Amino acid sequence: MRTRTTAGKGKVGSAFDDFLKEEGLYETLTARAIKRVLVRQLEDLMRREAISKTELARRMETSRAQLDRLLDPDNESVTLGTLARAARAVGRHLRMELV
Repeated sequence: MRTRTTAGKGKVGSAFDDFLKEEGLYETLTARAIKRVLVRQLEDLMRREAISKTELARRMETSRAQLDRLLDPDNESVTLGTLARAARAVGRHLRMELV
């Protein structure tokens, strides 16, 4: 797959990333996007494994309200510990890296 360029100046997305950085939005929007991806992956696993919210909350040893906050893609107050517990509850591991 080829990456489109604009007038030989580099990748198309790089100008937008630069704009977001200049506006001070890059980190916030990146974190929000990562959370949305993790929520989608968790919900897909729950669906495939037929795990209800109540069951997942039980496996995580937490409340349904806490689980609802975790599954809310707009709620950014979720900790890494909570994400790791959710991953373990569906038989997975949370993996993060700095790039």
